[in-house]
Amino acid sequence: MRYLFAIILLSGIFINPAFAQEVNPSLMIDTIEIPAEEFNRVLRDAPIIPLDDVHAVSWQVTIDNNLLYANPDGNAVFRLYDANFEDEFIEVGMGSIPDNKFWVAVQTPKEGYIVVHSDLERGWYPQAKSIISFTDRAGLTVNNGARIVVTNLDIGEFAIGSYSVHGMEGSTDPPAVNSGSLVLEFLSGDPSKNEFAMFPFYVAAGIGVIVGVLFLTKKRS
Repeated sequence: MRYLFAIILLSGIFINPAFAQEVNPSLMIDTIEIPAEEFNRVLRDAPIIPLDDVHAVSWQVTIDNNLLYANPDGNAVFRLYDANFEDEFIEVGMGSIPDNKFWVAVQTPKEGYIVVHSDLERGWYPQAKSIISFTDRAGLTVNNGARIVVTNLDIGEFAIGSYSVHGMEGSTDPPAVNSGSLVLEFLSGDPSKNEFAMFPFYVAAGIGVIVGVLFLTKKRS
């Protein structure tokens, strides 16, 4: 059985995420920290900021909201724009405490602007991170930090190329945010470009065969 232990140990090394990153040239990781003052503007004054890398095929955005809101009606809204169609975007809005309202909207050339999820109370949780994930096959999924609120929404192909943020509805409104920051962590990659993408399955199958052989050998002896 010591041979089986050695195989399992080696498989653990090869399946390690750090190793997976090395063998997948398409894997990209970016982190953006957006300061509070960026949210104290209306939408029409919000610049669209290009990302250093385009996140396509399969991606995940982790949202860590550490903003201190300036008033109960304040919001923090950010949009992720498609790299190929600037009028196509995903919008996430996060309201101030105590309501913590939370909404998700998408805009596509075909359907226009549509709110696909909205919670007016306890929509997001300051102690947890929210996650937006997407794959070309499975669509869009959103987790508000406690549960999945959007599941496998088909929005076609979507590659993140830029973003914008705002928080005020009118230019005469009081500031939406007082201090803090919102951190967006981007992770993306194309599984088809990872030559070891199926390696865990091969290892599992191999271990199963070895266990069977050892079991039969021991039984006969």
